[in-house]
Amino acid sequence: MGAMQTTRPAAVKGSGPLADRLKHKYFKMFYLTGLLWGALRYLLLIGLAFLILYPLLVKLSNSFMSAQDLIDGTVRFIPRQATWFNYQTVIEYTAFVKALFNTLGISVMSGALQMLVCTMVGYGLARFKFKGRGIVFTLVVLTILIPPQTYMISLYMKFSFFDIFGLLSAAGGESIRLMDSIWPMAILSIIGFGFKNGLYILIMRQYFKGIPQELEEAAYVDGSGLFRTFARIILPISFAMMITIFLFSFSWQWTDSFYSSMFYSQIKLLSNTLLAGFEGLMLEGATVGLKNGQPLTATLTNTMSLLIVAPLIILYLFAQKYLVEGIEHSGIVG
Repeated sequence: MGAMQTTRPAAVKGSGPLADRLKHKYFKMFYLTGLLWGALRYLLLIGLAFLILYPLLVKLSNSFMSAQDLIDGTVRFIPRQATWFNYQTVIEYTAFVKALFNTLGISVMSGALQMLVCTMVGYGLARFKFKGRGIVFTLVVLTILIPPQTYMISLYMKFSFFDIFGLLSAAGGESIRLMDSIWPMAILSIIGFGFKNGLYILIMRQYFKGIPQELEEAAYVDGSGLFRTFARIILPISFAMMITIFLFSFSWQWTDSFYSSMFYSQIKLLSNTLLAGFEGLMLEGATVGLKNGQPLTATLTNTMSLLIVAPLIILYLFAQKYLVEGIEHSGIVG
């Protein structure tokens, strides 16, 4: 028997010391590139967060400083004599508590009405085809593009001498003044012309266009009507988006100064109290005897701004889950 011949297996392509070194080199470069990009991204996020939070942290630190700390050049961020004097002064010598409850009532009312109206209008624009739908959608977009200052005088005159097609004047002989009441914001919210309503309608329309129509068709086949389908199927799956709209409306109405200064000259609101500035805080100098421009007066104004923003921060902490979920499913962002 002849000697058995052994065959050497063919070299696998891509194997060998050279291939291993190249793989290790490129893998290492890829890993280092990803690590460097991740570090730069986190540095950028930290820098942006610092730019946003720095003014808030400075105001928060100054709000606990005494008058001696404010004029002491060696005190920067940490108060040497921490005190509640600034908060006590703001709450005691302004109508803060009354303005807080007034603002809360108007903001909750506007938020709830705008949430319901914008949900129904957005659903109608997304699902139903009717004559003039393009015109209606164009008008919705125009309410976003046209600044409210252009029709400010018209709104003021309309609610100062409120009348419905002349019917009130014909029946009672004169129009009705709705200023300094909840009716201006309620009427604007109901007719879809409230603060940022066009944006809310656009968000809801975009959201409803992403919902499969098979859900509604299955309900119609089972005998469910339009309103029952909307109430039993559409609204439950739109809960996160509705909460998002409510939070947006509530937050913007909470700090609104445009409509508040135009409709509510006699009713105390937080935005009006803050706009009053040193006059509202100092009560003509009767509180601590300081004049406009001295360090403590600016600190009192900053302290009041913190008190105004604090409820919004607390609300966000409890509702951030719905807010993030609603923005994620809105279709406005990628």
